[in-house]
Amino acid sequence: MPPERTYDLVLFGATGFTGSLTAEYLARHAPPELRWALAGRNPDKLAAVRSRLAVIDSALAELPLLTADVTDSASLLTVAEHARVVASTVGPYTHHGEPLVAACAAAGTDYLDITGEPEFVDLMYVRHHETAVRTGARLVHTCGFDSIPYDLGVWFTLKQLPADAPISVDGFVRAGGRFSGGTYRSVLTAFSRTGEASRAAAARRAVEPRPEGRRARAVSGRTARSPELGMWVVPLPTIDPQVVRRSAAARPEYGPDFRYRHFAAVRRLPTLLAGAAGIAAVTGLVKLPPTRRWLFGRVSPGQGPSPEQRARSWFQLQFLAESGGQQVRTEVAGGDPGYDETAKMLAESALCLALDDLPPTNGQVTPVTAMGDALLDRLQRAGITFRMR
Repeated sequence: MPPERTYDLVLFGATGFTGSLTAEYLARHAPPELRWALAGRNPDKLAAVRSRLAVIDSALAELPLLTADVTDSASLLTVAEHARVVASTVGPYTHHGEPLVAACAAAGTDYLDITGEPEFVDLMYVRHHETAVRTGARLVHTCGFDSIPYDLGVWFTLKQLPADAPISVDGFVRAGGRFSGGTYRSVLTAFSRTGEASRAAAARRAVEPRPEGRRARAVSGRTARSPELGMWVVPLPTIDPQVVRRSAAARPEYGPDFRYRHFAAVRRLPTLLAGAAGIAAVTGLVKLPPTRRWLFGRVSPGQGPSPEQRARSWFQLQFLAESGGQQVRTEVAGGDPGYDETAKMLAESALCLALDDLPPTNGQVTPVTAMGDALLDRLQRAGITFRMR
């Protein structure tokens, strides 16, 4: 844990769409004794966010504001040196995220974000994991809808199974919601950089140790109709299965031979085919400069769904698991996945790192590796459902 600092928690990027939702969540749910601050590049916008928070809690009228910019490494290091935990919502992380990760790793400060960009996560491991190990910093990526529900959902599922036999888990996701401008640009960035992402993954594989005497795998499934779910399922090539695999590699509770597969589930085959065709089209178009500029210009950063739209959004994950002849089925469910619940997940993860008694870890680690049961308890108390089916 970092030594005594001025702030327990700094939220970086508080003026963005998801950042402001995270700030509002903290305003409603952080304990009064938490020493926290907002950070960003525009002091006027930060002050406007603080004014909105003061409506929620008048004590926040004096909430500290820190000016820092990803193009100014000295300002980021100052923030990191004064904080025990820094949570960032500034994406796309491939373009904007590394300077803050580097500052936190150097300062021994815990860092969290909500990225779903595999290239960024892999490069941060290659470039900053060893520094963080040396300084004691915990670098915890994917603390939003990517990949908290999957990582913690599998962890919850394992608790229902024997751990002395091979374990297989299949995860299935269904969701309804809308993108914000920031998420839209992050997704396009990832689609436009598949080659760079492959090289980053190879660089990580070359230096990342593997578990000794155990296996932990994330494997691709196939498109099929699931008799257990009564739905069509298609492999989902997101960062989530890799996060689950890394948790399994780090913790013996995942058994001697762990295997995870990750799917999207839809009720109708035409819906599945239309979605796959749309993704393939965008992936091709975003690689061409003229169409890439057009796609990026469709939605501006900071835009997002209205409260009414978010209130109608939802997610549901189901996990089918087997170990030693025993089978279980579990569910993780909640509201708006991209924004309300992502803000909740990031805020509760940050509070967990700042306030809870956690096992000693350092370097780049997954949410389960860093926080495990403590975060699971927080999320359940915060209204996210984890249950047996």
